[in-house]
Amino acid sequence: MIIEEIKQDAETRMGKSIVSLEVAFAKIRTGRAHPSLLDSISVDYYGTPTPLKQIANINVEDGRSLIVAPWERTMIPLIERAIHKSDLGLNPSSGGESIRIPMPPLTEENRRDLAKIARSEAEGARIAIRNIRRDANNDVKDFLKEKEISEDEARRGEDQIQTLTDEHIKGVDKALQAKEADLMEL
Repeated sequence: MIIEEIKQDAETRMGKSIVSLEVAFAKIRTGRAHPSLLDSISVDYYGTPTPLKQIANINVEDGRSLIVAPWERTMIPLIERAIHKSDLGLNPSSGGESIRIPMPPLTEENRRDLAKIARSEAEGARIAIRNIRRDANNDVKDFLKEKEISEDEARRGEDQIQTLTDEHIKGVDKALQAKEADLMEL
């Protein structure tokens, strides 16, 4: 079934857009400490940029700070430097065996700015989903032109693709709502 393949491909690609949005949301920090905040940080590990979580344990100490425990003590200054260089606005301090990273409380203005960033990420995901819909509908139209499917099948396929698009956009909206609620929570 040609339309089913187009629909499956569109669904897979739309799902990837939502996963990508969730990754982007994980980088937007809230006032609470969460290990995924440090996912974007790479450390120079013997000449190779390596994700921080591959060379250290990252745990939440209390709701407001992270503890990074590297497997090799010699990595502590390198990890601190990498955290300082990141654009996360964090200020790590080492205590011999581990690095403590307190989460600075967010001001109302910071929260609004972060919410704006979250909304723009969500809009980017919506645009990506609509572009996937357009591509899928173009594929359906191409098959219609080639007379490989009937007009009824083409219309049904476009309706199914639209339903899929609506579902994924609702998913984006729901994720955005949850992130905004998380950001505005004191």
